[in-house]
Amino acid sequence: MAADIGDLNAFVTVARAGGFREGARAGGVSASGLSEAVRRLESKLGVRLLNRTTRSVAPTEAGARLLDRLGPALAEVEAALDIVNGYRDTPAGPLRLNVPVSAARLVLPAIVPAFLAAYPDIRLEVIAEDGFVDMLAAGCDAGIRYDERLEQDMIAVPIGPREQRFATAASPDYVARRGAPAHPRDLLGHACLRGQFASGAMDVWEFERAGEIVKVEPSGPLLVRIGSATDLAVDAAIAGTGIIYLFEEWLRPHLDSGALVPVLEPWWQRFSGPFLYYPGRRYLPAPLRALIDFVADTRSGR
Repeated sequence: MAADIGDLNAFVTVARAGGFREGARAGGVSASGLSEAVRRLESKLGVRLLNRTTRSVAPTEAGARLLDRLGPALAEVEAALDIVNGYRDTPAGPLRLNVPVSAARLVLPAIVPAFLAAYPDIRLEVIAEDGFVDMLAAGCDAGIRYDERLEQDMIAVPIGPREQRFATAASPDYVARRGAPAHPRDLLGHACLRGQFASGAMDVWEFERAGEIVKVEPSGPLLVRIGSATDLAVDAAIAGTGIIYLFEEWLRPHLDSGALVPVLEPWWQRFSGPFLYYPGRRYLPAPLRALIDFVADTRSGR
C-alpha cells in the first residue's frame, strides 16, 4: 500500500496549517492541489484522515496518529535529500523560521537582506507569532527565542543584540498633564497601555535598579495583543493616551524624535538578547547551516 510521498507531504502541510488555504500559503502551492493530494491519499489508504468543516480542518484520530509518525519520518527524508546540497556551489531550498514579532521587527532586518543576497537560491519563510509553539510540530527548521523560553533539547546560538532593555515612555503632553512617576509603583496611579499574550496572560512590567527588582501590573484605557497590535499601543502613547512599556529598540525612533520621552529610565531592566535555536540532529539542512554560519560570521565581523 505504497503512498506517494508528495501526497504524504500535502497531508502533513494541511494538518499542521489547519486548513487547505493556510497550507497553500505555507507551502507555496495551490489549495486545490493540496485538496486533491489529500483525497488521493485517503482513497489509497481507505480511511478519512481529515475532518473538514466550512471553518476548519482537523485530523481524525487516524490522521493524528499518522501525523505523529510522518513528521519525523519526512524530516529524515528531507535530511537525506539535503545531503545532495553539499555538492552544490551554494546551498538551496526552503528555510522556515518561527520567531516572535519583536524578532521579526528588531533582529531580522539587520540579517535577512544580506543573508538572501549571499544565498540567492535559499527561499526563506518567516512565521512571526508570539504564542509559544512547538517549532518542529509547526514544520519549521529553526526559531528565535529568549533563553527563558528555550527548550532543553535544542541547540542555541546568539543572534542579534546580546543585551536589550525594556523601556517605559510617554508623550510630552501626557507628562505635562499627569506628571512623571518617580518610582515603578507610581505607575499604579497612571494610565498605562497594557499588552496581553495569545495565551491570555498579561504582561508584567518589571523594573530593576541597584539590585532591587520591582514588578507591577498597572491598569489603563487600552489593552492590545502583544505583537500583532503593539504598534497601536505605540501610536496611542504618542497621542498622549498613556505610558507604554516595550523594547527600547522599538521605541527608540520615537524617543530620538521627541514624540516620546523616557519615563523611569534609571529603572529600565536589562536582559540577555535572543538566540537562534534548532534541533541537535546530526545533519542540518544546508539552508539552516548557511544561516548559522552567516550569523556567526556576522557576529565575528567577518
